[in-house]
Amino acid sequence: MSPSSGGANGATGGGSEATGGATGAGTGGATAGSGGAGDAGGDPRGTGGAAVGSGGGGTSPGTSTGGGGGNAGNGSGGASGGRGAGGHAGGNGGSAGSAAPADCPGAPYDGTRPTPLTLSGSLGAHDPAALVAGTTIYLAATGLVAKTSPDLKTWQSAATPLALPDWARTATGAKDLWAPDLASFGGVYHLYYAASTFGSNKSCIGHATRAALDGGVWTDQGMVLCSNAAGTKDDWNAIDPNIVIDDTGTPWMVFGSFWSGIKAVKLDMSGRRADNDMYAIANHADGGIEGAWVFRRCGTYYLFVSWGACCSGAYDYNIRVGRAAAITGPYVDKAGNSMLSGGGTLLVKGDASWVAPGHNAVITYAGKTYNLYHALKGSSTGAATLRVSELVWDPDGWPVSGGP
Repeated sequence: MSPSSGGANGATGGGSEATGGATGAGTGGATAGSGGAGDAGGDPRGTGGAAVGSGGGGTSPGTSTGGGGGNAGNGSGGASGGRGAGGHAGGNGGSAGSAAPADCPGAPYDGTRPTPLTLSGSLGAHDPAALVAGTTIYLAATGLVAKTSPDLKTWQSAATPLALPDWARTATGAKDLWAPDLASFGGVYHLYYAASTFGSNKSCIGHATRAALDGGVWTDQGMVLCSNAAGTKDDWNAIDPNIVIDDTGTPWMVFGSFWSGIKAVKLDMSGRRADNDMYAIANHADGGIEGAWVFRRCGTYYLFVSWGACCSGAYDYNIRVGRAAAITGPYVDKAGNSMLSGGGTLLVKGDASWVAPGHNAVITYAGKTYNLYHALKGSSTGAATLRVSELVWDPDGWPVSGGP
């Protein structure tokens, strides 16, 4: 996350902890299907799901509720042939319909907004990212804080997975690592991280790998990309990495904070940049956009971003969303506005109890989809605290989250 003046991500407001936890990656939840390519499970964040029916061919992914007996409903279609959520277990009093397509997880929106889960344990987390392995959720956050949970409700801390590498300190002046992400592809597990200083876009994204989820150490693999390194002049910021696996099994990284907004680059199966192409996918009129997360569902890519100030000034952080038929866009919001021109449908905003919710992660767990994010409890002086809400899907395929 960055200051509203345009800058990089900092561990502020007590949001980071001195110690973290062993982090990992893996396949989807208890009833989730398996992900894309890769021996270690593809992209578990976009897999699994409840029983859903097939939708029509329109311009947005449909999610109509199944009738009695769980027959498939007719959704309104999808930008790339999406499927509706007809036949969801219990829909309109029915039972589960036909087997759920693995790429259409999540429950349909029944008109009642979800309520955030009641959490306990170690909840300090700034910029949370998460990945599911079996029935365990692995979380990493700024400062390389790391946690695990058996149920999304109770959280435990463990050891920091990686120290600040010398190359990243030299390149950026960073004192710790920010805004990590966890991924699984190419037969290994990947830990991506950002190195920068607050208010600067001289920044780098690096990654580490390990072969096994339940043991061993993370081995740093060095730089993936840097902004304003070695004398270059870049109007973008190399922080807030998020990894998504496309429909062909190819890994991509979306990233960016303030300046010229959110970017996407293709990765190779080793986790490094595959080519020199960089795609602009979202921006905001005053630059206040960051914390990108892409979630693949029903053949459609949903881009979640945070607008506003997380850490100083207005403390008006809030979560927005748009969608596209391809990772590289074009992403549009519910009203059809381009995210490259400041579009973004509001998903979560703060209230008197929880201030500045943002920098979210979306995962599939036990057939449901969940929104994990941080917020400041009570006021701008509160610590950054983990929040979790179920994410459900309206009849036109748009997500609905509880909050703050």
